[in-house]
Amino acid sequence: MKNSRRNFIRQASIAGAGVLVSNSVFSAKSYNRIIGANDRVRVGVVGFSDRHRSSHMPCFMNHYKELNFEVVGVSDIWKLRREQGAAMWKEKMGNDVKAYRNNEELYASKTVDAVFIGTADFQHALHTIEAVKAGCDAYVEKPFAETMEDNRAALKAVKETGKIVQIGSQRRSGTNYHAANDFIQSGQFGPITMVELTWNVNQPGRWRRPDVVKQLKEADTDWKRFIMNRPYEKFDPRIYLEYRLFWPYSSGLPGQWMSHQIDTVHWFTGLKHPRSVVANGGIYQWKDGRRNWDTLLAAFDYGPLDDLSKGFQVTFGSRMHNGDERPAEIYYSNGGELNLITNKISPQGGLTEKMAAAMGMKANLLPKISLPNNEQVVASANTGGDVLTSNHVRNWMECIRSRKQPNAPVEAGYSHSIANIMTTAAAHTGSKATFDEKAQEVMVNGKVFKY
Repeated sequence: MKNSRRNFIRQASIAGAGVLVSNSVFSAKSYNRIIGANDRVRVGVVGFSDRHRSSHMPCFMNHYKELNFEVVGVSDIWKLRREQGAAMWKEKMGNDVKAYRNNEELYASKTVDAVFIGTADFQHALHTIEAVKAGCDAYVEKPFAETMEDNRAALKAVKETGKIVQIGSQRRSGTNYHAANDFIQSGQFGPITMVELTWNVNQPGRWRRPDVVKQLKEADTDWKRFIMNRPYEKFDPRIYLEYRLFWPYSSGLPGQWMSHQIDTVHWFTGLKHPRSVVANGGIYQWKDGRRNWDTLLAAFDYGPLDDLSKGFQVTFGSRMHNGDERPAEIYYSNGGELNLITNKISPQGGLTEKMAAAMGMKANLLPKISLPNNEQVVASANTGGDVLTSNHVRNWMECIRSRKQPNAPVEAGYSHSIANIMTTAAAHTGSKATFDEKAQEVMVNGKVFKY
């Protein structure tokens, strides 16, 4: 534990000096020892989205020269964005960057080895399948999937092709989160008894794109290609650009925010999904035609499937009104708490020696420990080239070189998607959602949940 913490603190101090690091740090010499390391990796962009422009682009620029990568193509079905994307990347790269009307054209060109996927939430899994079957590694934004059908198909495709897929769960590339995981794995924390997750913002325009909506014309895009395998409905520029507000194109709060936080639960515990989920909420503030709730409270039961006497509860609360934009993750044991807001482990709330003695028990209060605190989560709509995402993009690029599994492999996306879909099922039906392990299906009232 001491050696592990010392290593993380060392990395944290390097990052604090302005150098971005990741869990797997490669020197220039180590790259020369990798077969083909001097070959340039050609990268394509699938969806020139706000997320790609604001975060993927600056993070890639932090590392591409050292690791010998270049962007060579942009695929976007909207004419405006593909032209913008190709022009912006050409300016950044100093080489020709071609604009493709769709992914079929991109992959048919045989010019890319890897892709960034930053399209609409419901498209991530389907675009992953296209990428790996075309022989490309992929950096895939979360949520990985919004239906179990898409989730299973994408997992199968990635496993069969053996491609390197990094899920955009960037907490997995934070030294503070790794230090927290190490402490829990060491056994010093004790059994987890409760996890509280919250994510509140007060931003009337969050996920709205009114100015851009006015620019989108059906003739300039491919609506049928956009909706992919979702039920057909007529062209709607709001659904196209504000998809996070509209089911079944996005689950909204679960897929966008909960997927990040619930992923840490799976990572820290080794559990693949909840045993059950209940949820409640509604559209209480923003009456703007959205379908997805602006307020959600979900409660999860986690624990081993073969021993219901063991386990713990997780709660996720999120509102898009009266919020301070400070996501909270607090893990509790009977000896104290691990607080990823303050990045401190403490005996706060733990069973005191006096209380334990009165019950004839032994207290197991936690020590006071500060975790590396240089990689704070950025919760704004535009995270820019934040340290966590930059570390995460670098880790993906390193793993393309080494062929090692990245920090957030496809299994992480598969697991967070199960939790997301269970939450959506509970919210949409008002009933408890469970998971059929054998069929790999989300169940409500004895039936498979369908959108």
